Amino acid sequence: MAIKKNGFIPSCAPEELKKVLKAVASEWGDMIKDMEEFHVVPLKGALTNEVFQINWPTKYGDLHQKVLVRVYGEGVEVFFNRDDEIRTFECMSKHGQGPRLLGRFPDGRIEEFIHARTLSAADLRDPEISSLVAAKLREFHNLDMPGPKDVLLWKRLRTWLSLSKKFCSPEAAKEFGLDILGDEISILEKELSQGYQEIGFCHNDLQYGNIMMDEETRVITLIDYEYASYNPIAYDLANHFCEMAANYHSETPHILDFSIYPDTDERRRFIRAYVASSGNEPSDAEVEQLLVDAEKYTLANHLFWGLWGIISGHVNKIDFNYLEYARQRFQQYWFKKTLALESLAL
Repeated sequence: MAIKKNGFIPSCAPEELKKVLKAVASEWGDMIKDMEEFHVVPLKGALTNEVFQINWPTKYGDLHQKVLVRVYGEGVEVFFNRDDEIRTFECMSKHGQGPRLLGRFPDGRIEEFIHARTLSAADLRDPEISSLVAAKLREFHNLDMPGPKDVLLWKRLRTWLSLSKKFCSPEAAKEFGLDILGDEISILEKELSQGYQEIGFCHNDLQYGNIMMDEETRVITLIDYEYASYNPIAYDLANHFCEMAANYHSETPHILDFSIYPDTDERRRFIRAYVASSGNEPSDAEVEQLLVDAEKYTLANHLFWGLWGIISGHVNKIDFNYLEYARQRFQQYWFKKTLALESLAL
């Protein structure tokens, strides 16, 4: 959807988008007569949707309003149910956990613009900021969201594997090892589901671009809930640790650098801050168990985003090398499998 030409909303933009933007401005007391009063700033780093900041002058002239426009990526509904995602978004807003939904149009929506900065890849390694993120993630996991509270991870992996096989040629399916991933998913489900697991409402996509921080108050906000669901909290921790290998604002945003994956001390520090945020001093045993569990769940995480990369490479038009990203996730899965599960004697 072309809405960023020359920094303005072009005449070819969908009428529904123009109508909703004018309605939002009108609700705030601003009468927009010309679409060129809306100024568009593309925001980088989004991999599922296209995201834009839209500004316009207020009735006072020297001030500006801001909203965020999210244009859904082509074909991404194969990953999640959009109606469910909207309900999650609205519920999160009611919990005070994210931006308000201001309007919808067929190919996207308009959200409240949060006056905070998006974290950078480097921010995730800052001990102070990392501890704030850990505490916020604990709060997120404790949310009581409507609907079933069953683990979605394994069902989603099998669904995405089936989709990946449909999209891939026989040669590509062989290259990615899709024929044996069904067995791998079953092995992981069996082994990782043993013993007690805390289940919580997980973000499932906690990369730095989905974390915002108010510079004055240091309040953390988690955004973008497309992939959110109930899952083992260890899986969500694993996802966050894996994202520390990414920099989606580099010249090669699809390249992951697992040489900078957080070491044991850094992961332990995050988990201790996560558990301690509930108000009780965690025991060493509790921290160590969650540390071990999270490391094992990195395997499921690599399969999750590897399959996501294959599907995205066939349905999404965003400028990102999804297939190469998928290759790296699968390579890391096979590299880490023996190390992560050696205690299970697989």
